[in-house]
Amino acid sequence: QVRLVESGGGLVQPGGSLRLSCAASGGIFSIYTMGWYRQAPGKQRELVAAITGGGSINYADFVKGRFTISRDNAKNTAYLQMNSLKPEDTAVYTCNAKYIQKYYWGQGTQVTVSS
Repeated sequence: QVRLVESGGGLVQPGGSLRLSCAASGGIFSIYTMGWYRQAPGKQRELVAAITGGGSINYADFVKGRFTISRDNAKNTAYLQMNSLKPEDTAVYTCNAKYIQKYYWGQGTQVTVSS
């Protein structure tokens, strides 16, 4: 079984930056597609970015040019660098690992963008 633990969330002013980390244990990290999702109160969960084991990346339109997803297979860790943060980025950000039809989820980390 795969366990995912997110870290790096917090309170930041508009225009600021945060770097989220997702540490994975169990399984074979390199074979999983890793994704970052977010969910704001009263809103549906949405995909922010994803990266395959081979390094292919896709981003949601609303974060292109601001966020960067990456992974370090040697450290079993995925990252989300978030720059130029906006109040509408406020949400719980959750890490996901996927292999075929199996999905694993972390508990999430709160990101709040406010003056």
